[in-house]
Parts: sequence; structure tokens; C-alpha cells
Amino acid sequence: MARTNRANALDNRTARLKLPIQKRFYAGIGGGLALCYRRDGKGIGTWTARIGFHEYKTRLIGEADDFKDADGETVFTYFQAAEKARELEKEYKTDAGLITAPLTVSKAAEDYLNWYKLNRKSYKNTSITINTHILPVFKDRLISELTTLEIKRWHESLAIKPRRTRTKLLSEQAFLLPPQTEDEKRARKSTANRILTVFKAILNKAFYDGKTASDTAWRRVKPFPKVEEARIRFLKPYEVDYLLNVAEPDFKDLIQGALFTGARYGELVKMRVYDFMPDQGLVFIQPGKSGKGRHIPLPPEGLAFFESLTAGKTGADFVFIRRNGRQWTKNDQQRPMKEACRKANIEPAIGFHELRHTYASMLAQRGIDLLTISKLLGHADTRITSKHYAHLCDTTLRDAVAKLPFTNKRENKIVAIR
Repeated sequence: MARTNRANALDNRTARLKLPIQKRFYAGIGGGLALCYRRDGKGIGTWTARIGFHEYKTRLIGEADDFKDADGETVFTYFQAAEKARELEKEYKTDAGLITAPLTVSKAAEDYLNWYKLNRKSYKNTSITINTHILPVFKDRLISELTTLEIKRWHESLAIKPRRTRTKLLSEQAFLLPPQTEDEKRARKSTANRILTVFKAILNKAFYDGKTASDTAWRRVKPFPKVEEARIRFLKPYEVDYLLNVAEPDFKDLIQGALFTGARYGELVKMRVYDFMPDQGLVFIQPGKSGKGRHIPLPPEGLAFFESLTAGKTGADFVFIRRNGRQWTKNDQQRPMKEACRKANIEPAIGFHELRHTYASMLAQRGIDLLTISKLLGHADTRITSKHYAHLCDTTLRDAVAKLPFTNKRENKIVAIR
């Protein structure tokens, strides 16, 4: 086997092309680290890192810039390959200097979920996202071998995939049609961005924990711009009446609860009788998505509604229950909401979350400031509130337009031409 420790035999493209094919040539970098160059039978040169002394490991770095311009990701100059080899060496060596296996995406995801379970909420949803969209593609990939291009292509593929739909247990996963309208395409891109955020969080934790040497590959991947600006849908007063008139009694209670409090579906179905404080005219929303609980003042109609709903129940009973006496659970609201919208001729049909938007929009249109609305909705800050409802709170524009002379009441002044 031909060997050399002289870099000048490898750091020059012309000199490399004079070397015999299918033989390995080494340039020592130091400390048991060496860079190997080899051309295959087709004449394509590759760089490989050799890490360690007697017991060493090898890692393919990428193609040599013999016939292509180097990009530092898939095609490398000698010096780029040497730098990449040093990064790989850091991942293989522990603090004691021992050679270990590098980190896979699967192991990084496991570490991230263990941390997430202790420090964040929505563990189940995050775990589903990882197992559904990330691990099937990147499970056994080494983090150090990820490239910007492959992450970009994966991110873009998420935006054109059809949306998953509810599927019976043990049945093959069902999908809706691929996105057709501009809003459907925007929504898929928005979903792709959220999945990318989770993937980056996994990789960033590995980087900050010192388990991978560089974050360049994924730091260069940017989310789709301007896809979170969905048009907020909310019901008009007559649509609210229609919806309440046609909804089943138990689901009607949930609708009214949402309109009186602005609470999320998940917050409502967890509400217990002791969360209602009739003497203070308040309901307490248990800590949920934002991690903080909040007290919601009730209007007179809302107070009477909760008094009737909790009458005869004990403190630990759920406020909202189904007609069969069972608790409302995740996604139980979807079908009755769709059916109520159909009967009420609300097209396109809204989701339960739009009732929360309706509550907020009613406050905004009555001149309530954004800070107050933000507190009532339980937002962490006013940015998300402003994003959705600022245009409804701003009466300045409406007042300005109201002063425009849209009538034809003008003086007819005719001046003779001289």
C-alpha cells in the first residue's frame, strides 16, 4: 500500500491526478489523525479521515475537487478535507481521549426527548413529530455527515406532501389530497417550518452539548418566509346564533364555554367545577400550552351559564361532559364541529379554535387593548396577539376613512371661461 506523509503530494490537484488509481495515499495531520486520498476505477477521487493509532476508525469525508469546484459540503479541497477530518476527530474522542462511535440522529433525538420530557410541555406531540417526519428519513445518519442540501430537500419535500388524516388503529396511514389552493400550500409550508424547528432543536442540543463539532449544515437551512400569516377566521354574530341553534346539546355547551372564555378546547375539557368561582365571577384556566394558568372574568350571561352547568356537581367533576357521561378527549370535537357547520351552512367549515378567534375579535372590535386581550388569551407576550388582532383594534384607519366625502353633496361652482 502506497503511503505518504507529505501533504504536497495531495494538496495540489495536478499532482494528485498523477498518482496511481485504486491506491491509498495518506497525509498525517497529527495526533493519530490522517487524511487518505484514493481514486476509484472511474478516476473519481475521495477523501477519507483515519482517526486513531493502532485501533483506528475511518470516515468518508467526500469527493476530492479533482474535476469539480469545491463547495465544502460534498466536494472538498485538501485543506477543507483536513478541517473536516479534525471536526470528525472531536466527535469520536471522549474527554478521556478514547475513540468512540459518532452520534447518529436517532441517538440525538433520544437525548433530546429525554431532556424535553423534563423541561418542556407537549412531549407527546413532539415525540410524534420526530417519529413521523424526522427519524424515517435521518434515523441512522451521522450528524457530522448531514449536508445543507439534503436537509433543504427534505424540508422542501414536507411542503408538498399531502396532509395526514385520522386513521383507524392498525390501518394504513391515510392522507388527504396534495395541497391545491394557495392557502393550503401556505399551511403545508408552515407545517414544514414547525417540523424543521424540531429537527434543528435536536441537532442544536447535540452541538451545544459538545457531541458534534459543527452546526453549519443545518444553520444554513432557512424556513419558508411569510407562511405564518394566515387569515384569521372568526364568526359573525348571526353565524354564532346559527351554530348554537343546530349543535347537539353537549357540544353546544362547549361552544358557549369557548365563546364566554376564549379558552382552547383542551383547556375547556380539563376544567373542573372547582375552577369556577361564582362569587368572584371568574373561571380559572389550568396551566396549559403557555405553562401558566389564568383567571377569566365572565360577563353576566357567562356567569349564569356556568352556574347552570355546574349545578348539582361536586368540585372535582368535569364542567363539560359528553351526553353519554364520559369526558371529552382529544379530537372528539372535530366531527360534531364539522356537522354543526354543515347544518348552519357555514362554509368553509371552521375548526373549534376559530371560536377562540371569535372571542378575541369581539373584544378587539369593542376597543379592548391588545395587552388585555393577550392576558385573557394566555399568550406569553403581545406579539402573537398583535399579529392576529391588531388590525381589529386599530380604529384610527376606520375613523380616517369615515371622513372621506363619499356623498355627492358638493357645491356646483361653475366659472365662466373668459
